[in-house]
Amino acid sequence: MKQIKNKKIEKRERRHKRIRAKVQGTDIRPRLSVFKSNKYLYGQLINDDKGVTVAAVSDTAISEKGTKTERARLLGKMLADAAMKKKITTAVFDRGGFIYTGRIKAFAEGAREGGLLF
Repeated sequence: MKQIKNKKIEKRERRHKRIRAKVQGTDIRPRLSVFKSNKYLYGQLINDDKGVTVAAVSDTAISEKGTKTERARLLGKMLADAAMKKKITTAVFDRGGFIYTGRIKAFAEGAREGGLLF
């Protein structure tokens, strides 16, 4: 069982490396990075030129009840609001090696609804 789980993590990390080779965040257009655990979802806006996190949100901060997908959409909107306060309107989406369905897709759609362009 442990060996299978390690293979799964290795495959995701390989996909993430391929994505990161093509995607880079700048001052004007930071990288919107998403990480998904079994329980929570995390999102960050990162300026790779300076190596600085511009804004970050976490699923642990949401007190509202709902499905994980509903909370992901709300989290995307929260990150977009934080970005708008810092006058950031565009971003580059980094799905972190995860497949673009479910919570990752809901997070991206929530960020778009909040006003981020990518």
